[in-house]
Amino acid sequence: MKIHPRLRRLASVGSRFLIVGAISTLIEIGVFNLLVYAMGVDVVWAKIIASLVALVNAYIGNREWTFRHRDRRGRVNELVLFVLVNAACTGLGALLLWVGVQTASAMLDRPAGPFAVNIVNLASIAIVVLVRFVLYHGVVFRPARGAVAGS
Repeated sequence: MKIHPRLRRLASVGSRFLIVGAISTLIEIGVFNLLVYAMGVDVVWAKIIASLVALVNAYIGNREWTFRHRDRRGRVNELVLFVLVNAACTGLGALLLWVGVQTASAMLDRPAGPFAVNIVNLASIAIVVLVRFVLYHGVVFRPARGAVAGS
């Protein structure tokens, strides 16, 4: 069975995106836990700070590896779009974390512990990863004009 070239390119880009994302996720989880459990920072602020730290890796990895074949319309324009998309995604992740921790605390009838907080954090990361891929692929790292769609 022959895979359509457009689907193959999308799978290639998607797999590179997931690898960069996995590394960024490890960074985010590590910084999040350090801030919350070693430094006593509020979980929502820790989520925001950890996301911002991980974004440095995400931008470099996605620009230089995942979407290296895409239009380089200017670093400033691309970086502005990247920051805007990730500000929205960071806000979404923080909101999902807050709602999840509040829900877990209400269900447990006590403050959520580290296990529950990290499960909620991972769930929020999984949801935001899907949103980021769609926005990176279609908005931030767009194909060059005249390039084949889906690359």
